[in-house]
Amino acid sequence: MIVRLLTILAVLMLGTQAIAQAPLRLELSEGVIEPLPFAVPIFQAEVAGSEQMAADISRLVAEDLIGTGLFRQIPASAFISQHASFTQAVAFADWRAINAQALVTGAVAVNGAQIIVKFRVYDVFTGTELGEGLQFVGTTDSWRRMAHKVADAVYSRITGEAGYFDSRVVYVSETGPKDNRAKRLAIMDFDGANVQFLTDSSAIVLAPRFSPTGDRVLYTSYESGFPRINVLDVANVGRQQLTTQPGEMAFSPRFARDGRQVIYSLANGGNTDIWRTDLTTGQHSRLTSAPSIETAPSFSPDGTQIVFESDRSGNQQIYIMPASGGEPRRISFGEGRYGSPVWSPRGDLIAFTKQNAGRFHIGVMRTDGSEERLLTASFLDEGPTWSPNGRVIMFSRETQGVDGASSIYSVDITGRNLRRLATNGGASDPSWGPLQP
Repeated sequence: MIVRLLTILAVLMLGTQAIAQAPLRLELSEGVIEPLPFAVPIFQAEVAGSEQMAADISRLVAEDLIGTGLFRQIPASAFISQHASFTQAVAFADWRAINAQALVTGAVAVNGAQIIVKFRVYDVFTGTELGEGLQFVGTTDSWRRMAHKVADAVYSRITGEAGYFDSRVVYVSETGPKDNRAKRLAIMDFDGANVQFLTDSSAIVLAPRFSPTGDRVLYTSYESGFPRINVLDVANVGRQQLTTQPGEMAFSPRFARDGRQVIYSLANGGNTDIWRTDLTTGQHSRLTSAPSIETAPSFSPDGTQIVFESDRSGNQQIYIMPASGGEPRRISFGEGRYGSPVWSPRGDLIAFTKQNAGRFHIGVMRTDGSEERLLTASFLDEGPTWSPNGRVIMFSRETQGVDGASSIYSVDITGRNLRRLATNGGASDPSWGPLQP
C-alpha cells in the first residue's frame, strides 16, 4: 500500500481521558496531516566545556527529524519551561501549553576525545516517556553519528519504523563542463556531510552500489577503455576486478543479500544478458539468453527473485524472474519506457525510472506491477535508490541546458517532501547504504 502520513494523535482540545487512550504515534498509513510538532531544548552539558557540542548535537537531531517532512519543530522562543537538568521532572503542562506533542531531552559529556550522549523521548499529552532513556558513547570526531543515532531512535519510537539517519551514500562526484566532465567515486553521510573520495578522476566511473553491510562498493570503471566491474573495499580502498574475456563489457552491477554474489549485465557479440558471479569462487552463471538487451538487475530482499529492465517487448519494460534464471514475467504496462528498477528493502515495492511524453519520472509500483505511482517529474530524473527503512528514495536529477548539472534529490514514497541534498559540485548515481553498526 502506498504510504502516507496519518497522525492518530488526539487533537489539542481533547480531554485528559481521551488523550490517555491515544498514545503518541505517527502511523504511516493513509491520509496526510500536518507534521507533528515537537520540541528539542538544547541538550545539557554535563561536563564543563561540553556546551558547544551539546548545542550542535541537539541542533542536528532536530534537523534530521524536520528533514523527514513528518515533524515540525517548535522554536525555543516559545518555550515556557527551560529544562535546566537532564534528570529534572518534566513540566508537561508547560509543553502542552505550546502544543508540543513530543519532547526530546538530552545531555552531553565530553571527556578528552570521548563523548557520551544521553537522551529521552516523551509523549507530552500523556505525560509518559516513550521507551527508556539511552546513551551512546563515541569520539568527538563522530559527534554527527551520535546525533544521527539519537534521531534514529526518536524517529523509531514515534513512528514505529526503523530510522535511516545514521547511514551513508556512495555516489559519483562530477566536476567540469558537460563535454569534459571528470567523475570520481565519493562517499558521504546521508545528509551530505563528511565527504570522502574513493577514486581519482583519471577514469570515468559509473553506478556505484553498496554491499548489504556497507563495507564494499561495486562500480563500473572505464579505466581500460571498456566498462569493467570493480569491487572496492571502503575502509582501505583496496580493489578487486571481476574477470571478463577480451571484447566483453560488464556494467550495472549489484550485490546479492549475502554479499558474495554479484549480478550484472555482460555485453558480448552484440547481445547483452544478465550474469551472476560468486566473488569467492569466481564462478560465473548466465541468467538470461534472449536476443535483447537485459540490464539493471536488482535482487529481492529475500534473494529469491531478480527485477530487471529489458527491451524484449520492443521498448524498455520491467521484468521479474527467479534468481536462478528462467522465464521472466513483465510487470510494467503503462505508457512510456521503464528502467533502472530497484527492489525496496521491505520487499513490497519496486522503484523505477520512467520516460514518457518528453519527461522523466521516479515512480514506485507493487511487485506485480499494480498501483503504479509517479513521485517526480523533470527534464531528467533517474537512478532511484532506497533508504535503509524503505521510506525515502534518492535519485539523480539533471538540469536542462548547456551545462546540464546533476544533483541528488530525495523524496518520500508518498511523493511529498522533495529535497535537494547539499553537495559540493555536481553529484549523480547515488546508492544508499545500510544503517551503520
